[in-house]
Amino acid sequence: MKEKNWFQTLIIFIVLFAVYGVVQLGISENLISDYYQTNIFLAGINIILAATLNLINGFTGHLSLGHAGFMAVGAYTSVVVTMKLGYPFPLAVLAGMVFAAVVGFIIGLPTLRLRGDYLAIATLGFGEIIRVILVNVEYLGGATGILGIPRLVNWTWLFWGTVLTLVLIRNFVRSSHGRACLAIRENEIAAEMMGVNSTYYKVLAFVLGAAGAGFAGSLYAHYFYVIQPSKFSFLLSFDILVMVMVGGLGSLTGSCVGALLLTVLSALLQNFPEFRMVLYAVMLIISAIYRPQGLFGDKEISAQLLSRWGGIFRATSRSE
Repeated sequence: MKEKNWFQTLIIFIVLFAVYGVVQLGISENLISDYYQTNIFLAGINIILAATLNLINGFTGHLSLGHAGFMAVGAYTSVVVTMKLGYPFPLAVLAGMVFAAVVGFIIGLPTLRLRGDYLAIATLGFGEIIRVILVNVEYLGGATGILGIPRLVNWTWLFWGTVLTLVLIRNFVRSSHGRACLAIRENEIAAEMMGVNSTYYKVLAFVLGAAGAGFAGSLYAHYFYVIQPSKFSFLLSFDILVMVMVGGLGSLTGSCVGALLLTVLSALLQNFPEFRMVLYAVMLIISAIYRPQGLFGDKEISAQLLSRWGGIFRATSRSE
């Protein structure tokens, strides 16, 4: 069994290095145009956002609509550290994550005592409060935002940052803390009766998700040159929620697929922004009615699942 697990891990590493190497070669040799590079980077950032929101919404089972606010905190904090204070980019990323986590703790401690729609409304309100504060702070550029941010993020930063985020969330979910979060999702009252401190674990998942959104914000700010408060409105939180809902609540694979799917749709419909929002809403409604668990539900793509799908496909081919 251990040899099989080692073999599967080796295959995963080979695939990861192959994907990284192919894209890196395409970028360095100018085989991938700027347009496709931009969408590749957006896809990576969206995967981080969707996976970290899924930690709150999918694995812990509480609806949060303030993820864009935590992304904004990470973005602005990292830019202040690099542009105004002159510290190196890795320290700026760490500062953005830490500050976003602190804000997540301040927001999560009172709001996570709420449930259902009340929690969603509270997190949405806090996300908008963060945006309004950014608009009115001149040190942070006000409504204009901050321009001329140095591009310090490359493909190496994005790819391995995304991989590391997914690995950390996967390990957290499989740990005792993650199992406590899953127990809260299934039945919070029963989990508390078994000795699970629901408030502690809900706040923990919320803080980790906020830190991940801060990381995504740091990468976004130092790749796209400019950040503005209007970018981090509730519409961005809605976009991230759609990625999670369509991909699958409780599935990291679903988060990746949902983020990639909506990134591609957004690129195809960039000349029709109003229609894009209508399409997102329709996708969310259809998903809620016909596939409420999302495309993947709580399933993950693994070697066993692929072999099972292969067996089903072979059996179907023989029958035909």
